[in-house]
Amino acid sequence: MSSKYSKWYVLPAAVLLLGSVAFAQDSSSSSSSSQSGTPSSTTPKPGEVAQRKENQQDRIANGVKSGQLTAGETANLENKEAAINGETRADRAANNGKLTGAEKQQINQQQNHLSKQIYNDKHNANTAHYGNNQVGQRRENQQDRIANGIKSGQLTAGETAKLENQQRGINQQVKADRAANGGKLTQGEKKQVNKEQNGASRDIYNKKHNAATQGNKK
Repeated sequence: MSSKYSKWYVLPAAVLLLGSVAFAQDSSSSSSSSQSGTPSSTTPKPGEVAQRKENQQDRIANGVKSGQLTAGETANLENKEAAINGETRADRAANNGKLTGAEKQQINQQQNHLSKQIYNDKHNANTAHYGNNQVGQRRENQQDRIANGIKSGQLTAGETAKLENQQRGINQQVKADRAANGGKLTQGEKKQVNKEQNGASRDIYNKKHNAATQGNKK
């Protein structure tokens, strides 16, 4: 799988002078803000809420693609992102499509905490190990497809969480089967896993091609 990489965003000098904690990155030059989880003391500028959301999704996609994020970690992160998105939609609906300064600050604080968790999950000891076998390669392919859907905006946070929970369930089944058979899978077990991955594959395709998208990506 490809190595991870970070996406930089150039901010106006005025924002930097105000000390706004903006788009947290995984690089060393900004890891202190990512790890501290300290919320911004200023109100995000117009468009920053959507841009911050996109940045977080890009970081998650990179972690899935590189194998730094397991299916379980990704599902947890995306559930939290979906909750923030839901809160943002509710706030906008209550204010004629706009967010108040206080609401923007609250969202920024929540994204700061999520940013810290993304960093920690990507740099802990848990990684996706696929192995040089058909079952592992199929699993890796599914993760690549999910990562591409996150990156392109075809998959929403909620959709990604469901897909990754599905993958986590398959992974746990494979792990249990191997433990019961000296580290190997029987032909019947391989057939069952492949059948479940076929169903997961259809779910990935359908979710990537339905009407639900990350609006700021399109």
